[in-house]
Amino acid sequence: MSKTMIQKIFESHSKSEANVGDIIDIEIDVRAARDFGGANVIKNLEGNNLSLDDPGKTFFTFDCNPGGSDQKYAANQHICRLFARKNGVKVFDINSGIGTHLVIDEDIAKPGGTIVSTDSHANILGAIGAFGQGMGDRDIAHAWAHGRVWFKVPPTVKIVLKGNPSSTATPKDIVLRMLQEFGANGLLGYAAEMYGEYVDLLSLDGRITMASMATEMGGIIILFPSVDGVKADEDVSYERIVEIDIGGIGPMIARPGHPEDVVSVEEVSGTKVDSGFIGSCTNGRMDDMRAVAKILKGRKIAPSRVLKIVPSTDKIWKKCLEEGLISIFKDAGALVGSAGCAGCAAGQIGQTGPGEIAVSSGNRNFVGKQGKGDIYLASPATVAASLVAGFITTADSIPEKPASIGRPEITHKVSGVKKEIKFSRPTHVEGRAWVIKKDNIDTDMIYHNRYLSITDINEMGQYTFDNLEGYETFAKQVKEGDIIVVGKNFGCGSSRQQAVDCFKALGVSVIIAESFGSIYERNAINSAMPIMLAEDIIEKIKDKDEISVNFETGEIYDKIQNKTYNAKPFSKVQLEIYKRGGLLGN
Repeated sequence: MSKTMIQKIFESHSKSEANVGDIIDIEIDVRAARDFGGANVIKNLEGNNLSLDDPGKTFFTFDCNPGGSDQKYAANQHICRLFARKNGVKVFDINSGIGTHLVIDEDIAKPGGTIVSTDSHANILGAIGAFGQGMGDRDIAHAWAHGRVWFKVPPTVKIVLKGNPSSTATPKDIVLRMLQEFGANGLLGYAAEMYGEYVDLLSLDGRITMASMATEMGGIIILFPSVDGVKADEDVSYERIVEIDIGGIGPMIARPGHPEDVVSVEEVSGTKVDSGFIGSCTNGRMDDMRAVAKILKGRKIAPSRVLKIVPSTDKIWKKCLEEGLISIFKDAGALVGSAGCAGCAAGQIGQTGPGEIAVSSGNRNFVGKQGKGDIYLASPATVAASLVAGFITTADSIPEKPASIGRPEITHKVSGVKKEIKFSRPTHVEGRAWVIKKDNIDTDMIYHNRYLSITDINEMGQYTFDNLEGYETFAKQVKEGDIIVVGKNFGCGSSRQQAVDCFKALGVSVIIAESFGSIYERNAINSAMPIMLAEDIIEKIKDKDEISVNFETGEIYDKIQNKTYNAKPFSKVQLEIYKRGGLLGN
């Protein structure tokens, strides 16, 4: 039987056939945890008396807060270092850079291999034809202890890029065009394979850029066939084939709040900017640094603006130094930071203040993701050009004189409450419905990254939804046993376990959604947080209706309307994990 790339990778790492929809155990070649999740991984291991399966395949990567500028980050990093010394685990410490890039550049991850990390963009491994998956701390703890973890074999979409873009377009512009096509959930639950003349000519840096944004489309992974790696069978049957015309396209940009809200740069040209960020796992490579240096050489950042540049790894930083790029950046007035995730994480440079307008080369611009400002997503070239101009523009349209600057408006508040967590494992629950008629509620809206250093689950509930417009006071109003009913792609975004555990801390009995983000779904199942799928449910249940839910049958009964609806019941695996209190339970 003909197989896709992901089926071949799964079968080579399993004792089972990898048929679409099957749930099988996969051996993991590379098992990593970052500084914000590593301490919780250790907590899960030690709390369940688990030892490491293979220290040689196990790694810490400190890339979220290389400076250790936050006390809790610094504490977590030290916890990880002590554990690593005791157990012979390698640490890519604060001077190394982004973990998912390091495993590629250090030849730790191989084409056709498997890697898991607490990084939701671990799927950049698709750039070398390997399988990468971001996971929560329980998943990672299981992989560290047992060397294997369960996966549901996904269907595959074949993406064919037709034509060639303009000379001003970069891989970032092409992947933004893909986001325009697929939206925030068009690849939800799918793997994808990339083909086309443009794809064949991409450098590794370009493939990394495109692979890294699979998460923003809801995808599990975007895989690029490699010469010496895994390839799909020629006669394989794909779930669907999508052709995207990229002929002649130029620079693209995503408007604030939504990576999928993509337009041409021309449509927003002239919008004044306060700052720019170049870096992240999407655009911190040498190709990106050279493109930026070409634009900044002999120029200055516009007055009263700030441009922050962060290479993805220390090797790239040093290469920039050798080639004279650091001098170009500094002469232009840019701030150059140590290698790492930077603006995508709360602990390092790249954050924005209230009312600030920024252009970023990152992968996400969710509300609150990089601070309190409004973030446009674009290529490094567009970011650099816009910061020289003082307004959004392209590299070929930089004016001789920059624009003047305006004044920001200050908004936003943070709420707080604390509740004790209580665990129970009934298969039938009743409660008051919170119907939230929104799609693509991301993990920063659920549980903002400024709280990621919190490891005590009892502290997490108070911050639930405080970054979701209209629900900032949710944590104060929710009652134990309440039921959340939401739309599509709930929990898209990062791999943070806290976005699940905060609901457990509040005593929420079940989350019913039309669909879930892929990583979020795993995290919820593995931590025994009840979640269920139900089509068009937000149009059926009314806010604050009293409803009952049966996890085993999928029956939802609305007592107020006296109507019964059907959700997808727990799978055998989900029910088993739920009943034993989580993936690591007995």
